[in-house]
Amino acid sequence: MELGLATFADLASGVTPEQRMRELLEEAELADQLGLDVFAVGEHHRPDFLVSAPAVALAAIAARTKRIRLSSAVTVLSSDDPVRVFQAFAELDLISGGRAEIMAGRGSFIESFPLFGYDLDDYDELFAEKLELLLKIRESPRVSWSGKHRAALNDAIVWPRPLQDPLPVWVAVGGTPQSVIRAGTLGLPLTLAIIGGQPERFMPLIELYRQAFGAAGHDPSQAIVAINTHAFVGETSAGADKAFAHSYLTMMNRIGRERGWPPSGRPEYDALRSPRGALAVGSPEEVAEKILFEHELFGMQRSIGQMSVGAVAHADVMRSIELLGAQVAPIVRAEVERRESGKRAA
Repeated sequence: MELGLATFADLASGVTPEQRMRELLEEAELADQLGLDVFAVGEHHRPDFLVSAPAVALAAIAARTKRIRLSSAVTVLSSDDPVRVFQAFAELDLISGGRAEIMAGRGSFIESFPLFGYDLDDYDELFAEKLELLLKIRESPRVSWSGKHRAALNDAIVWPRPLQDPLPVWVAVGGTPQSVIRAGTLGLPLTLAIIGGQPERFMPLIELYRQAFGAAGHDPSQAIVAINTHAFVGETSAGADKAFAHSYLTMMNRIGRERGWPPSGRPEYDALRSPRGALAVGSPEEVAEKILFEHELFGMQRSIGQMSVGAVAHADVMRSIELLGAQVAPIVRAEVERRESGKRAA
């Protein structure tokens, strides 16, 4: 199973965008040096998150890393142009020597829609149409296509082509059944974000994805799943909470006020970071146990942790990454290999 990191490159008070960009590059370099498998950068268009163009940030990371795979998390495809998305990530793929991925989603924030002149009433239709075009571009450099929300293409050439063929495209979802079915029907790998509640509640969505995948005639063994959670590793359980809890709650409550969520405090946090909660936070042993618990539930092929949440100090994030790579990863990989070997033997 692959282990990796995702970040929205949150901008804390007093941290300049230039400083935060340097920190982002340092986080990615460390993850690469530690042998983690993937580093993903989110796209946002608001002042509390740094990156609006993930391919640009990932290209800088590509030039400073050697092995780690580089993904968006997510590309808000609904408000972007699939031609430009493909071109940007094709160039990232060439820069990185074949390590680029697109994680496409409808977007959990809506700022990009008015910014680029799109109507929120077309939220799902935009994503479906643009994903169709992106996949068509991926198939061939010559593209003929027509739709409702973008000018038609008539034998157009989309260039450059990536090193990888095909360029990996994942569908990222937050819990909408129709999005899960879409990913399965198209035969695309799925990233499921679990940011609240109990992981068990998301099992029906993974089952729905695999059912749709097989029903569409795709090889069931290629139904690839990633689970994305908020995560943080400390030397001790108490140390992890000290570094992470306040920043996490501040960020979640800030967003919650925008969306009408009830406020969260320490009791809600403690429930989420309990053995059956959504947060993978604690000592290396606790975080490994949480990842393995989710692997037992979902049988996922990739686990992604989002550590730099809100105003978590950069030094604490770097130490968390170090502990993930040096202590959590060996435990998880050994146990997953044991489980997979047992299945093969059976």
